[in-house]
Amino acid sequence: MDSPSRVPSPGSAGITLTLPPRGWTLAALCVLYLLAGLTGHDPWKNDDAVHFGVVYSFVDGGNWLLPRLVGIPILDTPPLYYWIAAICAKLFGWLLPVHDAARLASGLFGAMFLGLLAYAGNLMQQLECADRKQDKPTGGETGMAAILIAIGCLGLLVPIHDTQPLVALLAASAAVYAGLMQLPQRVLPGGLLSGLGIGLGFLSSGLLALTTLLPVLLILPLNRHWRNASSLRGFAVALVVALPLCLAWPLLLAWQAPDMLSLWWSTALAGVRYQSHWPGSLANFAELLAWFAWPALPLAVWALWRNRRRLSQPGIALPLTGTLTALLVLVLFSEPRPLQALPLLVPLILLAANSAGLLQRGAANAFDWFGMMTFSIVAGLIWLGGIAMTSGIPAQIARNFAKLEPGFVAHFSVPAYVCAALLTLAWCWLIVAGPRSPWRSATNWAAGMTLSWALLIALWLPWIEYGKSYRDVAVSLKQAVAENSRQRGGKGANAGKKTESSCIAGLRLGNAQRVSLQYFANIVTRRTESPSGTTCPLLLVQTSPGNTTVPSGWAKVWEGHRPGDRSEILRLYSLMK
Repeated sequence: MDSPSRVPSPGSAGITLTLPPRGWTLAALCVLYLLAGLTGHDPWKNDDAVHFGVVYSFVDGGNWLLPRLVGIPILDTPPLYYWIAAICAKLFGWLLPVHDAARLASGLFGAMFLGLLAYAGNLMQQLECADRKQDKPTGGETGMAAILIAIGCLGLLVPIHDTQPLVALLAASAAVYAGLMQLPQRVLPGGLLSGLGIGLGFLSSGLLALTTLLPVLLILPLNRHWRNASSLRGFAVALVVALPLCLAWPLLLAWQAPDMLSLWWSTALAGVRYQSHWPGSLANFAELLAWFAWPALPLAVWALWRNRRRLSQPGIALPLTGTLTALLVLVLFSEPRPLQALPLLVPLILLAANSAGLLQRGAANAFDWFGMMTFSIVAGLIWLGGIAMTSGIPAQIARNFAKLEPGFVAHFSVPAYVCAALLTLAWCWLIVAGPRSPWRSATNWAAGMTLSWALLIALWLPWIEYGKSYRDVAVSLKQAVAENSRQRGGKGANAGKKTESSCIAGLRLGNAQRVSLQYFANIVTRRTESPSGTTCPLLLVQTSPGNTTVPSGWAKVWEGHRPGDRSEILRLYSLMK
């Protein structure tokens, strides 16, 4: 590996830049990346709201062995992530709103993921030096490169800032690879870390963890580096540690609710179905990874080309095996969706980090210029949009924002604009003062991704929140239910009580909507197909704006939707007397 580059910045002999960044500089970049957008907004539609709904069931006094969503058992994944998120909500609920405090679990697992990824990268660098009979490295450039590539991955940006159990799987996968890289030299630590990773991965994502991680253990003994008694003992330790962790929650669930165990098992198996159209799925995954895993994917391809005659070298063989096995499992047994591709990121990033600092000069310069120009333009556009929203200038851009979110009124925030200005100045200083180094492109890409995300949160978050949150819709619905209760005979203080306990059936409601109504307005809808839902005097329906059909025997009493949402609308109907 090349030695790090260090040069004084222009006009300041006492300030130096070191590439790749290390120490407090790298830590500050990671903290900014992880914390920007993690808090300060409501649960948003789809995954963020749905997973928060499970956490909220624990916080609200639910059974911690049985995840529920608005009272209904939901067993898509085991509950480890939800447990940690609920603990965060209880510990920090006095300081933050419950949904923000719960989302800190993603920040915690994200930090573990980056730390373990760096550890695995450093171990991989040591393996490569040992294979080449070189002195052991002291700089840890591969570990730092792994962090930079991870931060730069486009597909990781949203999940790691959502309430998302798969972030825990990323941390667990990094632990598995770090453990396996320690074998056969350190049998017990390597086996323990690998076993913990497999067990905790299962407790956070179920069969997805086992199907993407266990095959690596089975295939590795084919490589000469792990084909020895010490490595086999390490694999045995890993399995001995992982087995009780994997069995703990299912056995407790079987003891408490045997019918729920069978429901979990059938749900888990339903998510692992053979895809007979796998050639088309392979093409779709390749198309997905082209943007989702950027820049890890092209850097991994470069690493394979550079080491094409040394693919059996352990530092290449392990992440390559992990990438191929995970890709095979996902192509054969899952749909090509962004979240499904997350297990591929860990081995891809490690493979890319192997040679990220050894790009040829032309490729490195092209990658560097592409990153600098792309993120400078993106930052400029974010600034332009923020200024247009708060000042109305340029008028056309301001009108476009108002058209997308009707009714939104932007307010100038001094702290937000000061933070955005400081971040922009830091970016300008980085691209001007950064030394010419093989690590410059990866550093600039990670810094540019962090800058763009942080600027978006600082300048656009109120506008995004206005359109994505169900808070106003839920509050408006609660008022309509209260008014309907009064008209049906509720009085005074009892009206508020009737609002919370009124029976409301829900038709075609999504899980995110049901969670938001419960969280923001204490409204729990009952499914129309359930016995209790058939007798409710109120019916809440999700439909399209163009559908004006009124169910027979019902009268519309309320209508609402999120600002700018042109695809869905909620209507409340009251049973006609």
